Amino acid sequence: MTMVTISNLQRITAPKLAEMLLASANHPSPDSSKVAIVDVRDDDHIGGHIKSSLHFPSCSLDATMPTLLRKLADKEVVVFHCALSQQRGPSAALRYLREKEAQAAAVKKAAEEKEAEAEAEAKAGKQQQVYVLDRGFVGWQEAYGSDERLTEAYRKELWEDGY
Repeated sequence: MTMVTISNLQRITAPKLAEMLLASANHPSPDSSKVAIVDVRDDDHIGGHIKSSLHFPSCSLDATMPTLLRKLADKEVVVFHCALSQQRGPSAALRYLREKEAQAAAVKKAAEEKEAEAEAEAKAGKQQQVYVLDRGFVGWQEAYGSDERLTEAYRKELWEDGY
C-alpha cells in the first residue's frame, strides 16, 4: 500500500478538465459521466460552480465521507477543488484517497478470509484517478466562468474585484 501525501497528489489544469467535461458532454455514455468534481468550498460556495459538481463542504467531511466514497465508487476520474485549491481541496483529496485505501484494505482482508474469488473481484476494479484542480474555482472562473456549458450559477459581479 502506497502512502499518499500532499506532495504526491496529482494536479489537473482548468483547460484539461474543461476538455474532459466537454468530451463527456458531447459523447454521453449509457451510464452517467465517469468524471466527478467535488467542490469542498464552505461559506465561500457562492458566485458559481463547475457544472455537475458535487458540493461537499470541507467543514462537514467527517460526517459525509462515507457518502462521498459510495457516490464516487464508479467514477474513473475524481477532481477536488476549493476556492484556490491550496488547503481544503488538497486536504479533502488526500483524506478521500486514504479512506479509499483503508476501505480497499478491509475488503481485501475480508476476501482473504472468505474466498479467492472475492479477492479477484476486488483487484479487478479499475484504478481511479484523483486530482486537485490547479488554482481552484478562482482560476476556473477566470477562464470558464461565463461558459454556460461548463459553469452554472455564475455571477461575474462577485469576481470582478478578485477573490
